[in-house]
Amino acid sequence: MLFPAKQELTAGVSTQALRGHVIQLSEKLPRRSDDTDKLDFSARYIKNQLSQYGSVEEHIYEVWGVPYRNVSITIGPKSRQRIVIGAHYDSFHGNPGADDNASGVAGLLELARLLSLELLTIPVQLIAYTLEEPPYFRSQDMGSAVHAKQLKTDNIDVVAMISLEMIGYYTDDPNSQDYPIPLLSLIYPTKGNFIAIVGNLTGAGLVRQAKSSMASAMSLPVVSVNAPSILPGVDFSDHLNFWNHGYPAIMVTDTAFYRNKAYHSEDDTWDQLDYEKMGEVVKGVYAVVINLARREVQ
Repeated sequence: MLFPAKQELTAGVSTQALRGHVIQLSEKLPRRSDDTDKLDFSARYIKNQLSQYGSVEEHIYEVWGVPYRNVSITIGPKSRQRIVIGAHYDSFHGNPGADDNASGVAGLLELARLLSLELLTIPVQLIAYTLEEPPYFRSQDMGSAVHAKQLKTDNIDVVAMISLEMIGYYTDDPNSQDYPIPLLSLIYPTKGNFIAIVGNLTGAGLVRQAKSSMASAMSLPVVSVNAPSILPGVDFSDHLNFWNHGYPAIMVTDTAFYRNKAYHSEDDTWDQLDYEKMGEVVKGVYAVVINLARREVQ
């Protein structure tokens, strides 16, 4: 198997495509969990986009008799090993949710395009999750909870799970970055112009490798943290459910409400996002996937 050289891992990302996906999902397709007909419009859009790159699966499950669906594509050979890249497509109370989380889904779709061009050594499953937002967060009804449980039941060896959770909002304004503990501002940047990798205390190796891969492939600054779930925000996305099953998982994020004050509001709109920097994040995650595959076959 031939891999791209390190300097070639900066894949040709389309910022126009990223913008188009975010506009479509945040402005034209309501994604509220209490209206499954509208939520299914988003699922159908994601399915149609992914179907350009291979066979798409809809994983349908019921909550109180109502069907919900995760949408996924698996690229690469058949194997019990798997890299999972996930992003939730529902939005909070029907808000536009451009950053939260149309940005993550846009990144997921662009990664599917890029990875479909590669001859992968282990399969990569790219999956759009339903029901991440309240009132389902931390419940067994989260799309990622259903998925992680099924992977465990099927004895799938998840090499790594990468949760794309809000990857589009950046600012160079002074003191624009907050932290759950103010003292962290003495260690981490005070301007919200970076992407963060978040892992748990047992995931230092994965975080370290992901940070190295991303830093080598993109111009956007990247910071990382390994912390227990007691630190607010560390487990605020779909990677939580993979931790619960003992799988290695990280969250790639712009830090959500610690930076983006439009979080969970009607002001979270597509025109507030930086698509060039989003493109850099996609380059970085692409490099993580390629390097993880390289490590697994050595």
